[in-house]
Amino acid sequence: MVTKAKISALVFGCLFASTLFAQDLHYSLFDMTPLNLNPATAGQFDGDFRFVGNHRHQWKSVTVPYTTFSVAADTRDFFDGKNFHTGLQINQDRAGDSRFNTFMVNWSMGYSKYMNADSSFVLSGAIMPGVANRSIDYTDLRFDNQYNGWTYDGALSNNENFQRESRTYFNLAAGLYGSYELDEDKKFNAGFSLFNLTSPKQSFFNEDAIKLDTRWVFHGGADIMVTDKIDALPSFQIMGQGTYKEILFGSKVRYTLQDMRGVYRAVYGGIYYRNKDAGYIMAGMDYDNWKFGLSYDVNLSSLKPASNGRGALEFALIYILKIYNPEIVQRRICRDYM
Repeated sequence: MVTKAKISALVFGCLFASTLFAQDLHYSLFDMTPLNLNPATAGQFDGDFRFVGNHRHQWKSVTVPYTTFSVAADTRDFFDGKNFHTGLQINQDRAGDSRFNTFMVNWSMGYSKYMNADSSFVLSGAIMPGVANRSIDYTDLRFDNQYNGWTYDGALSNNENFQRESRTYFNLAAGLYGSYELDEDKKFNAGFSLFNLTSPKQSFFNEDAIKLDTRWVFHGGADIMVTDKIDALPSFQIMGQGTYKEILFGSKVRYTLQDMRGVYRAVYGGIYYRNKDAGYIMAGMDYDNWKFGLSYDVNLSSLKPASNGRGALEFALIYILKIYNPEIVQRRICRDYM
């Protein structure tokens, strides 16, 4: 029996599948969650290992908060393979009364090539296979059959027979990333990535036509010295999935507190705008091998009357491990000087 509740649940599922980029694994601090931005960013840092953590808390003023967590680790020159990079990432997202949950494990494998003699232009490519599980909990949902004519009665049966509560699927992403150092004062980067290349099925009603659309991402940024202490870091991200598109752009300004051998301290702040959705402010700090970012979204969409302008709070933390391997120089003592 096809009821209004089933149709509503099906529409609900379709909306989540088609707006993955808008609610699911969606970060404002996109440049501080590199593998979610582009698989080819694996290994693109100054060091040996990079560890990343992200958390986003959204829509607390409107409904049950949407929460997103990500942890990742990547490395350069994997197993002494020059210019081969790899990374592992775990994403966890939960939304709404139904505890609509997405859990993902992804493995990025990439290769970098220096495109000119002075190594100022680097081009990287990568693929990222992964496994994802999506699940829903019907326990706290209310259905029309549970109204007794006056009020809601949770003791009444919902008269529904749901075919499944979870779905596990294989997924695949790929990307290209390039960085160019014009001189010591100007550095640029850009990339293009594709997610959900397998177009996995999403329906909890076994409807084969409901699939996850491929999502494309175009992004770029720059690091431009303004003075000896101040740098401008503009960046942008353009995404599309199905009929939906998003444009996000803005800039950070970084102020260097201390920069000497083995010691680097800097603070920065910035303002960004996401078209027809939100604006956000961010602040951060670099402390030697640590990077910390904090942002707060101000809702500007049609949901503003309900949200009172309050959107999302987000944290990001990065640690880069540099292993010092001193070069051992073999010397032979000449007997003439003994």
